[in-house]
Amino acid sequence: MTQTQAQPEIKLYTFDEFIEWYPENSTLKYELHEGIIIEMPPPTGDHTVIISFLTKVILLAIQESNLPYLVSASTFVRTPNTKSAYLPDMLVINPSNLKNEPFWKKQSTLIDPESIPLVIEIVSTNWRDDYHNKFSNYEEIGIPEYWIVDYAALGGRKFIGNPKQPTIFVCELIDGEYQMTPLRGDDRIVSPTFPQLNLTPQQVFDSVI
Repeated sequence: MTQTQAQPEIKLYTFDEFIEWYPENSTLKYELHEGIIIEMPPPTGDHTVIISFLTKVILLAIQESNLPYLVSASTFVRTPNTKSAYLPDMLVINPSNLKNEPFWKKQSTLIDPESIPLVIEIVSTNWRDDYHNKFSNYEEIGIPEYWIVDYAALGGRKFIGNPKQPTIFVCELIDGEYQMTPLRGDDRIVSPTFPQLNLTPQQVFDSVI
């Protein structure tokens, strides 16, 4: 008879335990996925360049619209079931609602969709997180707008075509569900948060050095 070796039990963390565990001044980034601490892969150079480019674009749009919004790459978004906490590549924050955020001051964490007009994720090798897990969780939270920036065409063919093509998805929350609009080439990126934005996916992709 063959004996089955018992698998070691995976420790599940609460959000509070995760925040307490999180190493200070770490050069690595971690997220909490359904109670499991996940080390995020380090960004590539192209990933970093696109984040920098989009940050400049969004900051300019905020200034031109005279909005009080902030931009962050170091703020957690916690899911309603408290089992997951993500560090989006870019987050637009509405500071007027931070008074309603119980975890903002000490933990730089947001839970209220009123605080998050727009969240952006740059797709990397763990593309399923952006297209599935984060998509469904950001939708459940009620974040009005979510961009999936798949500049390297890493996502599944059912999303970005066959052959795969670099694509940006603008996901707009309508009646509690995200409506995904795939944008490629010289399509204009129509943003509900920044309707005056004059930007195309090709401009984003061409920012890569």
